[in-house]
Amino acid sequence: MPHRSTPGPRFGIWALVHGSRAARQDPDEPYDASWARNRALVLEAEALGFDAVLVAQHTVNPHDGRSPQLEAWTASAALAALTSRIEIIAAIKPKLYHPAVLAKLALGIEEISGGRFAINLVNAWNRPELERAGIDFGEHDARYAYGHEWIRVVEPLLRGERVTHAGPHFHLDGYQLSPASAWRSRPRIYVGGESEPARALAADYGDTWFINGQPLADVQGLIADLRSRPRADRPPLRFGLSAFVIARETDAQAEAEHARLHALAALDEPERAAAQVHIDPQAAMFATFAKSPRVGSNGGTAAGLVGSYDTVARRIADFHAAGIVLFMLQFQPFETEMRRFAAEVLPRVRALTAA
Repeated sequence: MPHRSTPGPRFGIWALVHGSRAARQDPDEPYDASWARNRALVLEAEALGFDAVLVAQHTVNPHDGRSPQLEAWTASAALAALTSRIEIIAAIKPKLYHPAVLAKLALGIEEISGGRFAINLVNAWNRPELERAGIDFGEHDARYAYGHEWIRVVEPLLRGERVTHAGPHFHLDGYQLSPASAWRSRPRIYVGGESEPARALAADYGDTWFINGQPLADVQGLIADLRSRPRADRPPLRFGLSAFVIARETDAQAEAEHARLHALAALDEPERAAAQVHIDPQAAMFATFAKSPRVGSNGGTAAGLVGSYDTVARRIADFHAAGIVLFMLQFQPFETEMRRFAAEVLPRVRALTAA
């Protein structure tokens, strides 16, 4: 049975900020990271009943540095104005924005959206993105120490509190932002990353911890670890899972599509190898990814959401019983498979979790 504090499952999509999530040379999904496509995608996702969209933050494309890349925060502000129900989650790398500036941006989008905005605090892993802009990349744990102080400043600013702070990186003297949220105490804070510093940050400041796609037993262990950590007077931490979905009428059909995407993804190997030298070797998520073959980003199909409609629905229900509340999903071709999931899998999940 689900943990007593686990609400019903929610479903979100990854915005296509840098195009295809699994294979860049798929004839069924030409590379397209345009605002026009993302606008249409998110509006359709909202109409189909999806609950959230995650807008990943990259100033330059992490795959090759040359391909188009949608900017996360301007896009999130525009989506806030265009949508009416879906939660908009914008990722943020602390070294790119001073906490006072970021908190003001977040409160602005909170107002535009009518209380539907959230930030996703992530640690940078792509070295050139910062270093080529003259920003110190730093060592893994040092970046998390910076991020810990950063969110310590951002959170009370999001609440509209007057903040005085003197730390290694930031100094604020009676700084206060107005207006604060008219709908709640502050926008939600999601935290990504599975290293020990990331887990500590999630326990201290997160509302929801995002877990990269991986098998159920591994996810259960991660949830148990975070649930064992003190939360002071904060509500219980919630959990989200990234996963790539391949659902068909039969398990065999789904596995055949999985094999097709694997073969297409192999064509991208030279590009991945070239990008590998820029990845921080201490980034825990890449060690997670190396455990099993997969397609998709952030764990992708390693979560096992590949199979018949009934198979995928049962596996989602099992993850939900373990404590996953928000499933942040990827598809390819994205629009076609998102529609299939909404029509075939969502009703089955609702029935299982209601029962």
